[in-house]
Amino acid sequence: MEVFFEILLLVFMLYGFFILWITFGHFRIKEFSFEPNTPQHTFTIVVPFRNEKKNLPTLLSSFSKLNYPKELFEVILVDDNSNDNYLISKVWFDISIIPNRRKSDAPKKDAINSAVQKAKFDWIITTDADCEVPENWLSVLDGFIQKNSQAKMVCGMVFSKDESNFLSRFQLLDFISLQSATIGTFGIGKPFMCNGANFAYKKEFFEELNGFSGNENIASGDDVFLLQKAIKNHSKHVFYLKSEEFVVLTNPVSSWKELFFQRVRWASKTKAYKSNFAKLLAVVVLLGNLGFVLSVAGLFVSWSFLWFIGCKLLVDFIVLIQSKKINPILFLLSGFIYPFFSFFVGLYVLFNRKYIWKDRVVI
Repeated sequence: MEVFFEILLLVFMLYGFFILWITFGHFRIKEFSFEPNTPQHTFTIVVPFRNEKKNLPTLLSSFSKLNYPKELFEVILVDDNSNDNYLISKVWFDISIIPNRRKSDAPKKDAINSAVQKAKFDWIITTDADCEVPENWLSVLDGFIQKNSQAKMVCGMVFSKDESNFLSRFQLLDFISLQSATIGTFGIGKPFMCNGANFAYKKEFFEELNGFSGNENIASGDDVFLLQKAIKNHSKHVFYLKSEEFVVLTNPVSSWKELFFQRVRWASKTKAYKSNFAKLLAVVVLLGNLGFVLSVAGLFVSWSFLWFIGCKLLVDFIVLIQSKKINPILFLLSGFIYPFFSFFVGLYVLFNRKYIWKDRVVI
């Protein structure tokens, strides 16, 4: 029992060190203060979609509210073989719908490639069909690029919408944690992840990086692999835009099964990461969640395991509290459920590469 306690202590010390280090990095990224000015940059908004009949109207409605000159942006929707008879209503901005030209095992990457070839503007900014963008989305990005002239790639925040039920709030806490970790890794100079629902880069930079070449066999990862390639080759051109006016909202999934496979899809990319820090962090987080699961089981033997449980919850609370006000009861419930959920996702990814995405089985 003593050896087991020492192993758990080591695991939680490692977990606490890495998470608090990243949390420190979060505070090093300063909030961008947007001041309205004359727009200078042009943007092509790229939205890959498949069977998004219910979500597209909300997304397009948010585009129609953008506080940006219509002649300086366009929207390209890339239809990945939808069969839900969607309709696109008339809009005041430049919009086109093109079919996805499949060339690999990664439909979303193919869709973005298809759009980039058609894009007529300097900057590409991607988002998802189940999202909603803020009205100053492009204005803030333009202002940020004007102040950071070296920027060729800009990452932004994405949060899940709160639909006032436990599942949606569970996802919101998870998104807050992921976004805090993302910002933190930028702050400590070791960025390796971002979210494709709020991701911008210069068209010529995408082409200079040779796009998604090298990871076409991986179905997801249009965001993180491109980011990691940019960091490896041109890190001085990669920035994180931290601003409440640059937050994209995405719809939460509607079932635990869907959430499980969504997280499996996200976790399945980890094996192909080029960043050793990313791989190490993934292992540390997995061990931290495993340690929590074992500590809960250990309560049947000794109440001393409460110390480990309390330490992990405290570290996780520090990560979450910096972004939003957290309901303590919701945090405790999620804090107990998440390590089990995350551990089983990791276990599934280790022994099974198959998952369901967009009504397709991906292997």
